[in-house]
Amino acid sequence: MRALICGSMAYDTIMVFHDQFKRHILPEKIHILNVSFLVPTMRREYGGCAGNIAYNLNLLGEQPLIVATVGHDFEPYSQWLCQNGLSSECIRIMDNHYTGQAYITTDEEGNQITAFHPGAMNFSHLNSIPQADEFSIGIVSPDGKEGMLLHAEQCSDQGIPFIFDPGQGIPLFDGNELLRLIDQATWLTLNDYESELVQQRTGLSLAQIAARVGALIVTLGGQGSRIYTNGQCINIPPAKLLALRDPTGCGDAYRAGLLFGLLNEFDWQTTGRIASLMGSIKIEHCGTQNHSFSMDVFKARFHENFGFSF
Repeated sequence: MRALICGSMAYDTIMVFHDQFKRHILPEKIHILNVSFLVPTMRREYGGCAGNIAYNLNLLGEQPLIVATVGHDFEPYSQWLCQNGLSSECIRIMDNHYTGQAYITTDEEGNQITAFHPGAMNFSHLNSIPQADEFSIGIVSPDGKEGMLLHAEQCSDQGIPFIFDPGQGIPLFDGNELLRLIDQATWLTLNDYESELVQQRTGLSLAQIAARVGALIVTLGGQGSRIYTNGQCINIPPAKLLALRDPTGCGDAYRAGLLFGLLNEFDWQTTGRIASLMGSIKIEHCGTQNHSFSMDVFKARFHENFGFSF
């Protein structure tokens, strides 16, 4: 069975600021913020939540299907997907628009400032998920608002259990819309900052949100993650880093690990640790889709970090 990956496709322009943002932002002047950061290091990478999640899930030996809308400039990305054994059959090209563009500046502490041009992503609602029995799981990740609402509804109607991953799309939704999406979803994943936003918008506590889904997963950066399920909180430790190079796309790699664990019906202790290791491997490499590994190496690293095998 396969995983259905709904979300954005984008080109990432990644820049590195060799200092700390906080040293150049005056809190008492935040209301007239006007700053410029010199970024001598810059790369252009393949990205977008759907592309990143699918790339990472493919590394784990699965064959995900991407559902996304892209622009007239997508051909290089399409070739990259093909080279990596990923299908573009459910990616729709919007000829009069650009593929999504993310401009990401990272400082020496791993903090990021991102500007995002959605481009063709705004038309994701024109691309329905396929009618097929081969999908045992899905994920609805950041995309155009109407597309996220549509794909969540379609997954629910087709009986496809799915992860709702609102991410940077949270500001698009009011509290009632978020509750509707959460209730349609099987699982919900957020980072710690996003979890605060969702609580604020819905008026619910983490425990109340967790009671509405099969599991609520909250990532905590270098502190690991927590999985709230069946009235319990499972603490997932971080995997050891071999290097700290680039946090961009870490969350997407983590979510691919979640999908892999769910596809293979592992318990949450194992699934969370697979996701944790995926995030660590990604952060050791620059860009979102430049890392690779064999399953033998991945399993060996998993055992080394967590003391058991899957």
